[in-house]
Amino acid sequence: MYNIRPMWEVQSPKMATNVLTRHGQYQSLYSSSKVISFHSPSKWEVHFEETKRSNRLMVVYFTASWCGPCRLMEPVINNFSNQYTSVEFIKIDVDELMGVAEAFVVRAMPTFLLIKRGDVLDRVVGAKKEDLQMKIEKHRI
Repeated sequence: MYNIRPMWEVQSPKMATNVLTRHGQYQSLYSSSKVISFHSPSKWEVHFEETKRSNRLMVVYFTASWCGPCRLMEPVINNFSNQYTSVEFIKIDVDELMGVAEAFVVRAMPTFLLIKRGDVLDRVVGAKKEDLQMKIEKHRI
């Protein structure tokens, strides 16, 4: 008898954010996320300057690969990016773009900045989903 393995399996019922592919690698279920990641300080700077001319709310998510609370907020941010389509969601790894994190005085992860026209309107420090959602609702208009 053959041992047939399904094409993918959910990693865990509690952490159903990843699936195991048939190649043994985990892949996010949130691949349709609209979160934009920046890996270059110059590309971030160009984008940030462009957003100063827009009245669109931008949520900047400062994270780190080693940060447990950041990993918990990852699916939340991905869901928010799909739910609040008029809001732009940006992801910045503090280890990759340390200068950007320093410029915005980011001292803890995760940190979320709500920015409009280049001005920081609000800040959420920590894995506080409800607080972040409340502030997005407040500033998105």
